[in-house]
Amino acid sequence: MTSTSPLIPVDELAAALAGPRPPVLLDVRWQLGGPPGAGEYAAGHLPGAHYVDLDAELAAPPGRAGRHPLPDPAVLGAALRRAGVSAARPVVVYDAGPATSAARAWWLLRWAGHGEVRVLDGGLAAWRAAGLAVSTERPADEAGDFAPAPGALPTVDADGAAELARKGVLLDARAGERYRGEVEPVDPRAGHIPGAVSAPTTDNLGPDGRFRSAAELVARFAALGADGSVPFGVYCGSGVTAAHELLALESAGVTGGVLYPGSWSEWSGDPARPAATGELPG
Repeated sequence: MTSTSPLIPVDELAAALAGPRPPVLLDVRWQLGGPPGAGEYAAGHLPGAHYVDLDAELAAPPGRAGRHPLPDPAVLGAALRRAGVSAARPVVVYDAGPATSAARAWWLLRWAGHGEVRVLDGGLAAWRAAGLAVSTERPADEAGDFAPAPGALPTVDADGAAELARKGVLLDARAGERYRGEVEPVDPRAGHIPGAVSAPTTDNLGPDGRFRSAAELVARFAALGADGSVPFGVYCGSGVTAAHELLALESAGVTGGVLYPGSWSEWSGDPARPAATGELPG
């Protein structure tokens, strides 16, 4: 399953699963506000896939560090080993389709030191659309050997995010209305980090729910200033959809971006930090 792309199309995954070195499949379905991913997994998933809970296993409990802080490596490692993740075995993660939670799992595995992780492009929706089978059978727990070694991908804290907004490019991956401060459904205050650029993750995808071509994504991010020529980072509400932005960038060949894990949920909870509203002056 060797490829330079972090995305894997349905046909390639189906062939890999039938080959001599099948990947571990992780179902990481999750939506802000529900329904719970475990119930959707039980109703039907890719055959052989293990469910991993984003809230409980791919994040630490919410608090001052935000709604989805980076997980305790011991908790993350136990969940991944139970699902059969080993250092020498490739991993494919998927969700219901938009790849937001799958991107979080992809980024976390990379951050934790796994070198061969990909995201199913189009997710379960694309798998079903191809006429491929799903299963309601939960596979037995496995005994993987993967031991997380955090820090393989870079992160920034709130001060680092503010500096990127001043001296480089800081992308805000949330919906435009949240960036502009018109609505704020979950976090303490509305608005965005001063100097950040609006870059909604929905624009990474085509009408079919799959990622846009590399050329389209290169053009999109170049227009936003994230072409790799200056330091750049990404944040969102709680560090989930920001990973989608980094996945899109890497699929287009643009690497080096950093994640602000606390994102707006941490920033907006600190009354000492400013919040901007409206469009970025330009």
